[in-house]
Amino acid sequence: MTNETTPFGIRRKARAILLGDRIDTSGLEQTDVLATAPLTFRAGKDGVVTLFRYGVAVLFDLSVLEEDEVIRGLQPRIISPIEPREDETAIIQIAPDKDEQILPGGPIQLRTITPEHMIVIADALSKSVVLARDEREVSSVIEVIEPFARQLSEKGRTPGGRRAILKHIGKSMLVQNRVSGRVAVAEKPDVVWDRPDLERLSARLQDEYELKERAEALSRKLSLISDTAEMLTDMIDTQRSLRLEIMIVVLILFEIVITSYQIVTR
Repeated sequence: MTNETTPFGIRRKARAILLGDRIDTSGLEQTDVLATAPLTFRAGKDGVVTLFRYGVAVLFDLSVLEEDEVIRGLQPRIISPIEPREDETAIIQIAPDKDEQILPGGPIQLRTITPEHMIVIADALSKSVVLARDEREVSSVIEVIEPFARQLSEKGRTPGGRRAILKHIGKSMLVQNRVSGRVAVAEKPDVVWDRPDLERLSARLQDEYELKERAEALSRKLSLISDTAEMLTDMIDTQRSLRLEIMIVVLILFEIVITSYQIVTR
């Protein structure tokens, strides 16, 4: 995609794509590197690519063919590829004579754009697509756990499937690790520490994509999933312990009967 000139200024496109759980950027040689943390380099005719280790590539001003070429080149470095891929697109409007702002649902309006501006925008977009995937996964876990709670409420007993419950606990733990660990949604991008003038842009992007609010909502849902699954697991364990105790009592009674019979026959 080439830059588009409009009466309001020059329009540019940024597209974030979640490719996998991780992207191995070590030893990735590029001829025109703009930054190393995160790795940012020029690609295509007029484009820029920013790679995040937690599996996201953010592509600026690339045509569809150029995007495909970049993604094909990254395939060997993608760990645990994701299908279908999450993606999010933002429009950046360069207007030197206008105030920098982000209109609700509208373009990101800047007076100028530098590689540092791109990194700040890429950081927000990358976290947004990761959160979108995590939100979908957490919703799927809640949909599975809900029938367990409903059956407990209606029939007064837990359904079978302790292994299924444990699988969903593990899934929720993986999501929680991504939200609070590798992705660090609440943290500012490193470039802001060197460019304090970009802190306002970073804060506006955080608000526009509701990153903190979405991360907090995810944490609450994860806590609910963890508490519910732990309760169900404890109840299943209690039932198994009860069955085991009954079996032991039956064996003891059987032993008593056998012993009594032997005494009587003698």
